[in-house]
Amino acid sequence: MGDPRKLRKKYQTPVHPWNKTEIDESKKFKSEFGIRNRKELLKAETFLKKYKDIAKRLTADKSAQGQKEKQQVLDKFQRYGLLPAGSELHNILNIDLSTVLERRFQSILVKLGHAKTMPQARQFVVHRHVFVGNKGITSPTKLLTLEEESQIRFKPTSKLADDNHPERVNEAEKIKEEREKILPKSKKEDKKAKSSNESKEESPVEKEESEKTNDNTELKKDDTKAENNPEEPKSEVLEKADDKPEVKEEETKEEKPEAPAENTKAEKTE
Repeated sequence: MGDPRKLRKKYQTPVHPWNKTEIDESKKFKSEFGIRNRKELLKAETFLKKYKDIAKRLTADKSAQGQKEKQQVLDKFQRYGLLPAGSELHNILNIDLSTVLERRFQSILVKLGHAKTMPQARQFVVHRHVFVGNKGITSPTKLLTLEEESQIRFKPTSKLADDNHPERVNEAEKIKEEREKILPKSKKEDKKAKSSNESKEESPVEKEESEKTNDNTELKKDDTKAENNPEEPKSEVLEKADDKPEVKEEETKEEKPEAPAENTKAEKTE
């Protein structure tokens, strides 16, 4: 039978267990990527920390062995889809924890559309509904290479292999397709016309030109009104005629005080 292999921990715990910022970040990652326990998150953190330390060491190593190890690390990260082709070793230091979690088997199932949510993808993997090539993988935390990602398929004997299975059909897209079939063509054309009218907006130059044309039309209207109303000079004549009687009244008022002088002359004759 042989000696049993010695099991070692694949993760490292933090120095201080009650750091509030780390606890909040771990909660966010658990809800976003469907992580079941803290051990899965610590494994991803130690994986990233390990290769960042290796990258720091190899950047200073100029020996032939160092160059060989450097190329091996770059090939591995490119094979897992963590780095694009043609990247350098110092780009490993810019990788976040979320990029590592996106390469997990559970996350890739949701990205490809084989599952609706992270918990559903985890259930498909654990219940042996999904194959990678000809292998049945039951670990949702496994990191997949780009080659393995292209070989993901449902188990042939599983009911989920049918595309019309209710757990695989996207209900929102199905409702949209049915709605488009029901809507008449006229409504679709009206919607297109409204969208085109909304997209067309007047530029500032066009607005200035429209304002100028409006001002010119208002001036022309005023000129036509003046030509069509010849009674305006008559009003001026009437105003002058009204001014004359006022002058006569003033003259009469000035002549009234001369009346007592005539009465004195009549008294003297008597």
